[in-house]
Amino acid sequence: MFPIRDHNPSGRAPYVVYALMALNIGIFVMYVPILNEPYKLGAFFHDWALIPHEVTDGSDPFGLITSMFLHGGWMHLAGNMLFLWIFGDNLEDVMGHFGFALFYTLCGLAAGLAQVISDPYSQIPTVGASGAIAGIMGGYLLLFPKARVDVIVIFIVFFKIFALPAWVMLGLWFLWQIFSGVLTDTSGGGVAYWAHAGGFVAGLILTLPVWIKRGGAGFWKKTQGAPPHPETKYAITRSTIPTVRRRK
Repeated sequence: MFPIRDHNPSGRAPYVVYALMALNIGIFVMYVPILNEPYKLGAFFHDWALIPHEVTDGSDPFGLITSMFLHGGWMHLAGNMLFLWIFGDNLEDVMGHFGFALFYTLCGLAAGLAQVISDPYSQIPTVGASGAIAGIMGGYLLLFPKARVDVIVIFIVFFKIFALPAWVMLGLWFLWQIFSGVLTDTSGGGVAYWAHAGGFVAGLILTLPVWIKRGGAGFWKKTQGAPPHPETKYAITRSTIPTVRRRK
């Protein structure tokens, strides 16, 4: 189950979201030629990824920043950019361009630190914008808990699209990160669940001043948790393929 779009239009062009997407995609394309060369890719990630042990001993804290713009493969990149595109524009609309850029950076740093705290002596490189984007999801949940999000659910050989309230989709996602973080051993590598959870919580906390400025619980009461503007309507288009009727 993953989201494909929301029904929450933004009132301004999300230039920071565009820039972040371009930066992430551009950097990834630069090292695509070495994706199938494990030794070179490992050396590259060793220099630029987040390695908890090196943050713990203070030898390379800069991985907390540089790792936010690296990805392990095409699907990793595509998934992160999809989430950034769906949820990022609305927070940039509310926070402004500079405020959103700062928010994104702080969420990414918090996510990286959460991963370090979860395994401070790990020497496994961690890469991805997931932690910062998880922060966006946390902020989105606080401001627009009842915004409708279309998710696609795949059942092996068929799929269906459902419109769910943001609090359901994002709440389930967050609980899954906690559940997986507790039960999964990532000592051999894998998904950085605690980075995701840490970024999400950081996003909630960092969005609190914006939520309070808008009236806090009064803002929720006024908007019923939905976006304070008309939602996007997606037209369901009929197939142009003519129907062939069965002969009797």
